[in-house]
Amino acid sequence: MGEMLVLGGTSWVGGEIARAAAARGHQVTCLARGESGDAPPEVTFVRADRATEGAYDQVRGRAWDMVVDVSRQPGQVRSAVAALGDLAGHWTLVSTGSVYADQGGALSESSPLLPALEQDVADAERYGEGKVACEAYVGELPTHLVVRAGLIGGPGDRSDRLGYYVSRLALAGDQPVLVPDVPDQPMQVIDVRDLADWIVRSAEDRATGIVHGAGEPTTVGELIALSAEVAGHRGERVAAGPDWLRAHDVEEWMGPRSLPLWLPPDHHGMGMMDDARALATGLRRRPLAEALRGTLEDERARGLDRDRRAGLDRDDELALLAELRP
Repeated sequence: MGEMLVLGGTSWVGGEIARAAAARGHQVTCLARGESGDAPPEVTFVRADRATEGAYDQVRGRAWDMVVDVSRQPGQVRSAVAALGDLAGHWTLVSTGSVYADQGGALSESSPLLPALEQDVADAERYGEGKVACEAYVGELPTHLVVRAGLIGGPGDRSDRLGYYVSRLALAGDQPVLVPDVPDQPMQVIDVRDLADWIVRSAEDRATGIVHGAGEPTTVGELIALSAEVAGHRGERVAAGPDWLRAHDVEEWMGPRSLPLWLPPDHHGMGMMDDARALATGLRRRPLAEALRGTLEDERARGLDRDRRAGLDRDDELALLAELRP
């Protein structure tokens, strides 16, 4: 087995990659500030701020069989490539489907990209452009893989997107739940554990190029129905149309006072990412029901009625339901 360096291994995705690599017998080191969480106990943790000079001094003393970077900041990726590129046998960048210029339809790895961000720091509004710049810096390396991930879900997800419906349906029991009336909207969700395992195996195989890391194609309607089945929900699912929701200040996709996974048509490509290349290179995805069961177990452990980063609080939801069906 080899030596793997994970840049950012205290974040959710980075931590799962580190954990998967350690489980496969690799010696794993995680370099991060440590502000997003703790590194897995089975890895070596190096505390460093990648925005500072000399951030990589502690890991420059040896060659690395594999480096995996999850950063969204172009300056961090550029400096990592400059400091460690000549020490890495293989380099993986975890990128995103948000790099594409037109997300209104089906996406392939060759779809046109957004312009690369020229600055070193990308805020949330320039996330896609920042990742395009990150990809360009990694593209200078001779042996590299870019994994453009779609929506990621599963245990540990602090965005609260995938977990919203399965947890709310479990909490509601036999009471009604508000859902967006977009049953046919395309959707793909990949379990973080499957993504991490595949990234590690791809690094072992020295896979190169650009590939999507996306879930099995489904729809929002099918995902919510399956969430209800997993949650044992016995009540009514009450659908509200996009115009009604917007008029009542309910947001799309994610964030406070939102109905997660609902997207405007010009972003439906997030559920239409071509997965043929990933499947050909060994991506294995667990059934969505299994991913939802793992998500619900994690949601129960954190509290079904806790304050969430995405979704509606239950009192607000009930008030909206009363207004929708007076």
